[in-house]
Amino acid sequence: MTTLLHIKASPRGERSHSSMAANRFIAALQNRDPDVQVTELDVWQADLPSFDGALLAAKYARLSGQGFSREEAQAWAQIEALVRDLDASDIVLISSPMWNLSIPYRLKHYIDLITQPGLSFTSDPKTGYTPLLRPRPVVAILASSGDFSEGPSWGRPDLASPYIRQALKFIGLIDAEIVAVGPTIGRPKSIEAAAERAGQALDTLAERFARAVA
Repeated sequence: MTTLLHIKASPRGERSHSSMAANRFIAALQNRDPDVQVTELDVWQADLPSFDGALLAAKYARLSGQGFSREEAQAWAQIEALVRDLDASDIVLISSPMWNLSIPYRLKHYIDLITQPGLSFTSDPKTGYTPLLRPRPVVAILASSGDFSEGPSWGRPDLASPYIRQALKFIGLIDAEIVAVGPTIGRPKSIEAAAERAGQALDTLAERFARAVA
């Protein structure tokens, strides 16, 4: 059985362009591998803990090699569960809008939570940082009102794609595929063409991912 973790970052739910593209990818993947089991993590609905108080203290205790207090251990267990769920997946799918050239704050919050010492990376003064998660197929769908397919859109840079790629690489999810959906606003023909372009790219990735995890 192949497991796919779908991290959903659009507050518009199934009406969003990123969610519709993600559904096409999942359908294409399951058409090739009917045994794919999908687990969803909606960052707008999930109980993501605030990164302060006992949780922040636990991180610094881990970095300094100290033990946890009872409260710190309980807080850290929430992070361990998030990383465990991520690491249990065979395929990772992220679907998100682009907000202000980057990603929604709730998705950034999730990435901050799973990027923790001893869980998803280690550090050493002599050798630097080492990721702990195993590589696997990863695709991030980014929907935007602009068209970034050939570079900046009206002078606006895409800061979301390089951030996602590097943030995931830092914890071991190397070579994430980024599929842009845009423009999502404007002339209907342009919107339809953008959706189809992204859909075809996702169909190709679905075939490749199905072979990779077979």
